[in-house]
Amino acid sequence: MKAITKYTGILMGLALLASCDAYKAIDYPDRFVETPGVPTVHFVRYADRDVVITQAAMEETICIVGDNLTSVHDIYFNDQAAVLNTSYMTANTLVVQVPKNLPTVQDDQMHLITRDSSVVLYDFKVLPPAPKVSGMSNEWAAAGETVTITGAYLFPPMKVQFPGTDPIDIASSNNGSSFEVVVPEGAQPGKVKVTTDSGTAQSVFMYKDTRGMLFDFDGMTGLDNHGWNGHSSQDDDGTGISGRFFQFGDGNAVLNGDWEEANFSLVYWPGSWNEPENYNDGTQMWPRLCDIVDFSKWNNMALKFEMYIPSSNPWKNTPMMICVGGVDLISFGAVTTDIYGNSCAGQNNTYMSGNDAPRAFYKPWEATGSFDTGDKWITVSIPLTEFNKGWNGQDVTTEISAATFASMWFFICNGGIDYPEASCTPIIKIDNVRAVPIK
Repeated sequence: MKAITKYTGILMGLALLASCDAYKAIDYPDRFVETPGVPTVHFVRYADRDVVITQAAMEETICIVGDNLTSVHDIYFNDQAAVLNTSYMTANTLVVQVPKNLPTVQDDQMHLITRDSSVVLYDFKVLPPAPKVSGMSNEWAAAGETVTITGAYLFPPMKVQFPGTDPIDIASSNNGSSFEVVVPEGAQPGKVKVTTDSGTAQSVFMYKDTRGMLFDFDGMTGLDNHGWNGHSSQDDDGTGISGRFFQFGDGNAVLNGDWEEANFSLVYWPGSWNEPENYNDGTQMWPRLCDIVDFSKWNNMALKFEMYIPSSNPWKNTPMMICVGGVDLISFGAVTTDIYGNSCAGQNNTYMSGNDAPRAFYKPWEATGSFDTGDKWITVSIPLTEFNKGWNGQDVTTEISAATFASMWFFICNGGIDYPEASCTPIIKIDNVRAVPIK
């Protein structure tokens, strides 16, 4: 009886399994079943509309139409695997999302792979996201000069257009992060456009930008030192980018990190000797910089300037402190009040060595210990949010507002921070100091 009972149990179990399979076939008639053989692709269309396509953007959902698509076990776009969901696969349609990662190897093909590793290739191009343009190596480059445009998704075929000129074809780029172009004749001030197969991007920066100009050392904004030292801008010696410029060092003065205002600082303090202070002595205006430029959105702005350092006289191991301050910290005249009733500090240098005046530390030599611009001009951009340190590099104690940007002091000096000793005799030229939006 035990033997009969045992076999009876087995038979009953088999009958139950058969019954379950029967119910599955009835309840899930469209249950995915992987099939043998290889797939055939007739065409690809958008998943949400009946339009045939030969390319699609990353993360876009598409529908592959063909035969025996249930034989597909894996699918790659270029060398990037896509996620297959069998709920969206039938013998004649396969809905899939294009992978979001850039390929390492781009062959512009789909790779449909079966369980036995058979591969069917189908021509299909994956488009990167729309291009982004973030910077230009020299925003004040003259026509005929070669510049580097930086950004993201800068993949050829590509066109770049300067204001007032025809688009220029670009055939190659540096892994989509940058490309070189010669500034065309007739280029006008304005924003630069880049167009790829994925769309068109317009730069936030402007070519030959005059917005927010603080010091151009030429015209009405050609302000020389307005402080204790009588520094002045230099006439164009043949290396200038747009006329006169300001120069730190002469190739002989030694820079070793010490306090040395005579050769390595540029000071602008607003105001005159009038009481109350009105930033105009009757013959010359010395306005607060925040009266020249709107700093109300300072946290979305950057200080920019062009810089030239000859390879014969590189800059080493001493930071450029760029310090700002309101009239409560510094003004050109005596201790007084201004026409608005604000208390104005007189001439002093004590604010530079404290924690009240916000500053940025610009150190382009930091990675290598030495820096030059290769005998050409480059654009420097320092977000104003980086103006957040004091003399010793600690967080500044002042609450920053638009009024904080009344004065400015460029000073190449270690401050209260020890840097590796490296004396040098640099020549550092700057021009077109401006505060502009970067967002």
